[in-house]
Amino acid sequence: MKALDTNVLIRFLVNDDEKQARIVRDLFKRAEAEQYSLFVPLPVALELIWVLESVYDISRQDILDALQKLLLMPVLSFDAQEVLQHLIQSARNGSEDLVDLLIAHAAIQSGCSSVLTFDKKASGFQLFHLLV
Repeated sequence: MKALDTNVLIRFLVNDDEKQARIVRDLFKRAEAEQYSLFVPLPVALELIWVLESVYDISRQDILDALQKLLLMPVLSFDAQEVLQHLIQSARNGSEDLVDLLIAHAAIQSGCSSVLTFDKKASGFQLFHLLV
């Protein structure tokens, strides 16, 4: 199995470089035809969210919709898919930072009771605990 870097998913979603976007679409079609999966590590999902928010100014709902569609693609195999599904569910009902939510859900999935932070804004979310 081969893994994907964040920029591959960005090209696919944003289509800001037609040549690279075409290469990605062709890769996905080939993977589907040959019945193999491409791995998406959890840090790639985190960076994907950050880039879509920070660089492309994509709305929260559009990011969540894009993540949901990516999770449904049979050619993509996500690391910690359950974490991403929890992120999408909780993010649709809240206003917490998406990256913070992903960190929290990954920590909880790993058996942690909370995430310790100095981030006052994040500490308002129930899975974070403010260090003072």
